[in-house]
Amino acid sequence: MDVVSSESDLVATWQVPMSDKMHKIEFEHGTTTGKRILRVDEKEILRHEWMFKLVGREMFELNGVRCAISIDAVGIFAYEYSLTVGGKAFEKFREQQKKSLQVWHVRMGEREIRVCLEKDTMDVWVNGSKVNTTGEFADEGTKTHFELATGSSAYILSESSGNRHIGMVHRLFVNDSLVKPSELADEGGENEKPK
Repeated sequence: MDVVSSESDLVATWQVPMSDKMHKIEFEHGTTTGKRILRVDEKEILRHEWMFKLVGREMFELNGVRCAISIDAVGIFAYEYSLTVGGKAFEKFREQQKKSLQVWHVRMGEREIRVCLEKDTMDVWVNGSKVNTTGEFADEGTKTHFELATGSSAYILSESSGNRHIGMVHRLFVNDSLVKPSELADEGGENEKPK
């Protein structure tokens, strides 16, 4: 849970999984002044100091995807905040991302490297940057070769699980060692409501 100063009007935070990284969205709402502040990855992207209308919607983009935070009244001076990403409710978008992204965290000495595979396109992202890959057919499946920022060789082995409900299985090998996949929830924690 984030620590919120008594002067802050922080009402909601969301951890939004994308190919390049897990983005943190914070929203402040002054319920007496109508003030609205929106931060993405701790960078302020929107500020309204004084608004007469306390409910409404704030639109913004995240990696070219349209997003909206809706402010709805649920009682006298009580509000509900919801996020939509790409036209989908946040929870539905998050579930979709869990199915379409595979993420690994690789420890290389003191550095942690994030590797993300977009299963639909087979694009590979390393520490937020899309990298060049080379495909190779192998007896056990398809190998997608690429280099990590450290110069280490890596490949993702994609093979059939043998179960049509599971589909393809993707495993990352760095310097020929298998790397355990990460859960999206492991990256940024669950979504939080400040106290």
